[in-house]
Parts: sequence; structure tokens; C-alpha cells
Amino acid sequence: MARWLPRSTDLTRFCQKLNRVKTLEDDMMETSFNRCLSTIDLTLLGIGGMVGSGLYVLTGTVAKEIAGPAVIVSFIIAGFASLLAALCYAEFGARVPKTGSAYMFTYVSVGEIWAFLIGWNVLLEYMIGGAAVARAWSGYLDSIFNHKIKNFTETHVGAWQVPFLAHYPDFLAAAILLVATAFISFGAKVSSWLNHIFSAISMGVILFILIMGFVLAQPKNWSTQEGGFAPYGLSGIMAGTATCFYAFVGFDVIAASSEEARNPQRAVPRAIAFSLGLATGAYILVSVVLTLMVPWHTLNPDSALADAFYRRGYAWAGFLVAAGSICAMNTVLLSNLFSLPRIVYAMAEDGLFFQVFSRVHPRTQVPVVGIVVFGLLMALLALIFDLEALVQFLSIGTLLAYTFVAASIIVLRFQQQKGDVPVPVAGSRPNPEPHEGPSGSELKEYESFSDKLQLVDRDKSKEQREPGQLKAAFEPYLEFLSDFYPGEVVTVAVVILMVSAICLCSILVFGNTHLHLPTWSYSLLLILFSLGFLLSLFLIWVHEQQHSTQTFQIPLVPLSPALSIILNIYLMLKLSYMTWLRFAIWLLLGLLVYFSYGIWHSKENLREPQPQRVSARYVVFPGGSLEERVQAVQPSSQPATGLPDTDIDDCKR
Repeated sequence: MARWLPRSTDLTRFCQKLNRVKTLEDDMMETSFNRCLSTIDLTLLGIGGMVGSGLYVLTGTVAKEIAGPAVIVSFIIAGFASLLAALCYAEFGARVPKTGSAYMFTYVSVGEIWAFLIGWNVLLEYMIGGAAVARAWSGYLDSIFNHKIKNFTETHVGAWQVPFLAHYPDFLAAAILLVATAFISFGAKVSSWLNHIFSAISMGVILFILIMGFVLAQPKNWSTQEGGFAPYGLSGIMAGTATCFYAFVGFDVIAASSEEARNPQRAVPRAIAFSLGLATGAYILVSVVLTLMVPWHTLNPDSALADAFYRRGYAWAGFLVAAGSICAMNTVLLSNLFSLPRIVYAMAEDGLFFQVFSRVHPRTQVPVVGIVVFGLLMALLALIFDLEALVQFLSIGTLLAYTFVAASIIVLRFQQQKGDVPVPVAGSRPNPEPHEGPSGSELKEYESFSDKLQLVDRDKSKEQREPGQLKAAFEPYLEFLSDFYPGEVVTVAVVILMVSAICLCSILVFGNTHLHLPTWSYSLLLILFSLGFLLSLFLIWVHEQQHSTQTFQIPLVPLSPALSIILNIYLMLKLSYMTWLRFAIWLLLGLLVYFSYGIWHSKENLREPQPQRVSARYVVFPGGSLEERVQAVQPSSQPATGLPDTDIDDCKR
């Protein structure tokens, strides 16, 4: 029976395969895409991804049903929370200017299987999101014509009452997706210019809404007679924050486009900052205008802005609002169709997804196969499926991606950069040349078959502090941490931080409602998991991190990513159990694809060391005698020759 059990060495190799990281090229600016996007292009792509139909619908819904006029505060808090995640994307997008967004960032720092699952979830997120926006676009346009399109379709095509299917086929939604797919396939520059046109119209309409809104503003609508500024209190503001947070989830299109940016090291961080700032300002100002024009409790959640102008006697303004809403939804469609094929391309290029999606058209320099296939799939979803039950699924995929990107920032920041050359710390002597004769306290090193043996100077005050090593100031107190490899303690601490954050948020969300914990145990568990979270932060902070990079870096690491992690986990746990059930089913399908295809075709399999003659290595330490017998080693990947082992002469100091 025991012989059927896997050996420990096999399990170790299997785990190493699952957690192997992507090896980046020496020249990360080399690409088969066309680097043609400027900072303005990326900024408008980000604005188009964030300022969509939510500006015209979400503001009214949150103001009336959740927070009242304090929706303004909800958007401010949500904007700050989104900034934490956006800064993580900005640092990665500048350091790793490759397409793939969260998938790529996770692959280069955390591991292969985690990256695949992130990419797999983002894939579904973009498909459902694009299809849902297309149906909203169709419904909004249909409402302008008194639902004539819907009535015509139900009369001449028919309607059905089938679970998970729409009541009638939405040909208009499918058509707009096919048209958008055709434009996206013409190349990044065409997509960018089309996005410029719709974004300009949308921002012009927003500017009109703000000017007219402030002219028609009535401060009495915030008075106590109308319920006050925060009628639902702090709990309403925080509940509104959780809903408003999803209005800012479109900025990752900038990171997904970094391989097509002319100067990604500067353009990506700037575009993310500009687009997020403008989007946050637009949401806040429109919320101010909307709640000052009419009393918040009389708002129509379905068309709050248009209805507000109509009630103030400006019915013609409703047509401008409708035009702005349609243009805003067009930019969101373009954003989804632009990002999705590029993430699929990145996965296929790495061998984790089907290779056909890694083909780039030689003329347009875009992954045309992925654009066409997933454009058709998105159109099919919009045509026949009822997407209302699946829209909430979008949140969990986005929040999971944010969480892993934040964790990846911590891991990568405390790793030694590729090609780093040790530089002696202040006050220490330079290390002698490797082949210099042994004298005094010098060390001597020879080439090794493992290429892993490192010489360490016993004088701790003079050794080089690399990223991931314990800071010199804490060494007298935490000397036991010096025995680990650089970055090893940080990696373990990140895992502890994630587990502590999950437990802490679970107690906060379910402690009083589902678990019915008594007060003493509720408080005790909160204290214990908070201490675990803070202790892991401390263990990370006492290690050296990278400071020499010339690209953008998020400030206050590890605090900023840790706050992003705990916020994202909290919002994920607030989602319904049906969302988690669908998420689990989709994850299982993803694991099936990975273990049946991805793990075997991964390009990291081809990067294993080639069979070669391996030389021996030995180290001579100063002031001591070292005698060792070294044998020639036959690489395991070569067949045994049957030759006897050859002894190498004993080596003495």
C-alpha cells in the first residue's frame, strides 16, 4: 500500500512546479505589440473604464437607498480605498511593462498556479462585465424610444421564461459588441482614438451637468427638514462606500495596456493617478449636484440625473444626459474588449492557455484571434443570458485580483532585484577579488555545480544588507531571524498577514450575525487576530527592502498594501453566499484547465537547466583548515554511463 503513496521528493517537485515564478526577459521593452500609447491615451482609457453608467445610475441609487447626501463621503472613502489598490498596480505596471495586469504581476512574484487563477477570474470578470454593460446600453437606448425595440422583439421573435436566460434575445446588445469588436481589432491606435471621441463627449456632458446643477442647487435639500446630510448615519456611509468602491474598478485597463505604452515607466503611474483623480472628482461633484438639485429621498434610482433635470423644468437636458450615459457606456465596452484579449494573450504566451490566442496580427499588432473569439462569446452572453444574477460575481474577481497584487508588491519589494551587484555598506572594506591570493582575513571562492553556495563574512557589522535581510538595527534583538534566506521570513509573514486578515474580517462580518459570539469571545478573537496582523507587519518591516529602483514605488510599504489587503478581504466577505458558490465552481473549472493543459505547456518547463558538465566548488575560510573530498557529479538528467567515480585531490588551506 505504501508503494502507491507519492514520495516526499515527488511532492516537493510538484509544489515547486505550482509555485514557480515567471522569468522576465533582460529587455522588457521588447514586444510584438505596437508601443504607440501616450500618457493621455492611457489616462482616457482609465477614465473610460471607471466613469461609465455608474455615474448616471449608481449615484442616485446610493443616495436614495443607502447613504443620503452623505454619498459624497462614501465616494471620498471609496476613492481613497481604490487609491491603495491603484498605487500597487502603478508600481507593477512601471516595473513590469508587460501586458497581463494582475495575472502578470502575480506570476512574477507569487507563483504560477495563483497567477493562472487570477487570470482565469479576470477573464470571466471582463466577459460578464462587457456583456452586462452592453445590455444596460441597449436598455437605456430602448427606454428613450419608449421600449419599442423590446416590444418588437417579443412580438416577432418571442419571449421565454427559462432560468438563467433573458426574457427575450437582446439583438441590439449583441450588435454593439460585434461592432466594438471590429473596431478593437483594427489596432490600439484606432481603439484609442475611438475612446478619445466617446470620452470627450462624456466629459463634456459631465461638465454641463455640473454647471447647470450648481446653478439649480438648493442648499435646503441638505437641511434637517429633508432628513439632514447623513440620514442613515455612519453605517449608511460605510455601506455606501462598499457599493461605491466598485465604481473605480476600471483602472486596471491601464496596467493591461502597459506593453503598448511608449514610456511605461512614467506613463503608467501618471495615467493611473490622473484617471483615478478625475474619476473620483467627477463622482463626488455629480453627487453634490444631484443631492442639491432635488431632495435625496425623492430621487429615481433608475435615472436620477435625467429625472432631476426634468423635475426642475429642464426636460431637454434629459436628452443630453442620455447621450452622455450612452457615450460613457461605450467607453466601458471598449475598455473591456481592449483588456480581455491582452490578458488571454499573456496567459497563452506563457503556455498556460491555448497557444492559438498568442498570435499577434503582423499588420495591426493586436491579438486578433483573442479579440474575435472573446468578442463573439461576450456577444452571445449579452444575447441570451440573464446577467443580473451574475453581475455581483464581478466584484469577487476584482477584489481577489486586488488582494493578490497588493501581496505581490510586498513579496517583490523584499526580493533582490535581478542583476543587483552587492555594494558594501558605509564604513566597511570592499570585498577582495575572487581570485586574489589568500591573505589575512580574505575569503576565496571557486565555481560550484550547484551555483548556490555563497560566502558570508562573519563580521555582521560589515556584511552587505540586501533586500529581504534583517535590518542591522534589529539584529541584536532578533538575531534568530538572520539564519533564514533573504526574503524567506517576509514570505512567511505575508502568509500570516493574509490568514490574520481573513480571520479578523470574518469575525467582524459574521461574529455577531451568523456566529452569535458572546461579547467576551468576540472581543478576544478581534484582539488576537489584530495582534497577528500587526506582528506580521512588524516582521516584514524589520527587513530591508528595495530602494534603488528608478521606477515608481508605492509609499509606506508594507502598510499601504496591507491596508488594501484587509479592505479587499472585508468587502469580499460581505458578498452573498451564492456569489461564493459560483466563484468556487468557476475556480474548479479553472483548475481543470490548468492541470490538464497549463502545467504541462508552461514555458517555465523549458527553462530548466540544460545537461552540462558540472565543476566542483570548494571554499577556503580564513584562519582555519578545511579538508574535503569532492567527487565528480553526473547530472540526473543524463543516463548513467557506468563509469566509476573519479576522486579529486584533497584540498587544504
